[in-house]
Amino acid sequence: MNNFVSSLLLLLSIIAVSCSDDAPADFTDDATGEEEETPDDFSGPAYADNYTDIASWEQRSQWNLVNVHDPTIEKDGDYFYMYQTNASYGNAHEGHGHYPVRRSSDLVNWEYRGAVFSKAPGWIKDSLNNMRARMNPPLEPIENPDYGFWAPHISKVGDTYRLYYSVVVNNPITGNDSNTSWTERAFIGLAETNDLSSGEWKDKGMVIHSVADGMESYERNGNNDWSGYFKFNAIDPSFIVTPEGEHWLVYGSWHSGIAAVKLDPATGKPFELEELEDYGQRIAGRGDVNNNRWQGLEAPEIIYNEDTGYYYLFLAYDELSVAYNTRVARSENITGPYVGIDGANVTGGAESLPVLTHPYKFNNHSGWVGISHPSVFQHPDTEDWFYASQGRLPKDIPGINASNAIMMGHVREMEWTEDGWPVVSPQRFADVPEENITVEEISGTWEEITLNYEYQSMQESIIVVLNEDNSLGGDISGTWSFDDKMNILSINDIELIVSNAWDWEAFPRKSTLVYSGINGVGVSVWGKKID
Repeated sequence: MNNFVSSLLLLLSIIAVSCSDDAPADFTDDATGEEEETPDDFSGPAYADNYTDIASWEQRSQWNLVNVHDPTIEKDGDYFYMYQTNASYGNAHEGHGHYPVRRSSDLVNWEYRGAVFSKAPGWIKDSLNNMRARMNPPLEPIENPDYGFWAPHISKVGDTYRLYYSVVVNNPITGNDSNTSWTERAFIGLAETNDLSSGEWKDKGMVIHSVADGMESYERNGNNDWSGYFKFNAIDPSFIVTPEGEHWLVYGSWHSGIAAVKLDPATGKPFELEELEDYGQRIAGRGDVNNNRWQGLEAPEIIYNEDTGYYYLFLAYDELSVAYNTRVARSENITGPYVGIDGANVTGGAESLPVLTHPYKFNNHSGWVGISHPSVFQHPDTEDWFYASQGRLPKDIPGINASNAIMMGHVREMEWTEDGWPVVSPQRFADVPEENITVEEISGTWEEITLNYEYQSMQESIIVVLNEDNSLGGDISGTWSFDDKMNILSINDIELIVSNAWDWEAFPRKSTLVYSGINGVGVSVWGKKID
């Protein structure tokens, strides 16, 4: 996130209520005599997307996925643990610690569990003022720094859990006006624990910080001057251990792109920070990466898929409140070059494709915007892949005050195409029972959304009818077919992965089928069966 995100966290009110179907009698498995739940008798999440009546701190026991922003998820024992930035509706987290945490046994129902730190770690102020004292000329210390606590990342390393966390300092470097001086540097710190359930962390101090590269001064020419004094912005950490056992931190936001720096496995920190090169090398950028220091991408999330042999770099594009959209590029090497599905060099500044998430709207709902800064993780027991992020309601919903400040946690299933690219479910995860999908179930009426990139615009659905004679109707024409062994639906030339899901926009909510795939120009296509 950029240093002005706090201005986006506004109070709001909204009314939107949903409920779920009453569940009919359970199905009995004739072979075992045991009852099995099927999508038709599944009773899924009933909590409302409107959470304004339970958004306050006093009602945190009812939050579930309320007030989630920039989530990061790891499993320990029977539970998944989600950590996040401090952002919340109405600043409900303010005064109650930093890096809120909640846990879930099923990725659907979440329990609020407090925060990692009760106060700002002392090393941040000490490091900041030591650096100020060494500047030429030396600068006076900042006695009461104004901090922002952003975007942590949780990973398990052996028997230890490492939490990399971001802290920005909002005070101007010189003077008192952020229009005439850049704000102070950002820091990434590290905390460790052997037991996520304990809530007890040992802070390991600074990992890396934003560093001046001499290309720009500390002066700022008004609030439209984005050419910062530092090379890589030390926020938004992501961590990975390569198959060869190397440890890497991937980080960065807007300024000069995304960096990767090799870490000492024993400490989780860079081997040294003496030269500018020690702060890492750029592995992704946007536009003219050699001259543009405000590149419109952030929040890297990196994974390695052993089935494909590629590293996948997920990126958040554009501003976070509305336009946020998720891209992905891949490489056989941790440091790149990363390329998109069109073969373009994202490390060199090319636009990354495919588009995985984008502001969208199905019928019967206001839609969601600001869907990015993901946590991408694999269930350690089932090996299923998931994508988690926040979603925001759109701006200016009639009758709703500052509706864009609603931030709901979204957890979605993630599938892989035959040629090794990820696609994200069009519906949030509800743990709907999996069931064999037949050709007969596929035919009917669907809503389809093509996630074409449009800055701050929502993509809305069209109607697609899959006729029993394999012709297409509604708003498109052509033919369709379905492979019930692979659950692949082909609509004209697009292959789409079909799965059971929960229809969050229906009233009452119900089980349905969804599909997701990538079209010929590298854009995700989402579908949801409605009849």
